Amino acid sequence: MLERISSNKLPKAVGSYSSGSKVGNLIFSSGQLPINPETGKIDFPDSVEKQAEQSMTNVKNLLEDNGSSLESIVKTTVYLGDIKDFAQFDSVYKTFFKDSFPARTAFAVGALPMGALVEIEVIAEVKEA
Repeated sequence: MLERISSNKLPKAVGSYSSGSKVGNLIFSSGQLPINPETGKIDFPDSVEKQAEQSMTNVKNLLEDNGSSLESIVKTTVYLGDIKDFAQFDSVYKTFFKDSFPARTAFAVGALPMGALVEIEVIAEVKEA
């Protein structure tokens, strides 16, 4: 059964999409931009590290509010405004995981919404009840 999911800890969508979809025991997130849910803005427009932290926090909140967790991520896809920012991004990304890392694809794109430097989407397993 398909269920559209969100979290009251996430910023409002910047387009016509849901924050994620739950199908069976999997969650497919939409790309999580580094938008602060309290301000509706990207608070640190020039910091890849701060944007990575906010995007990962948004991912974490979506998963935890829908029966999953960062540890249950199967795969991440990371979109960067500039591939030269990969090392800075990765230095923050790895702090969100304890023992092992999920599969990941990361690549540069021409531009991201709202001038973001980072956007992250995930596929995660829902924890057993």
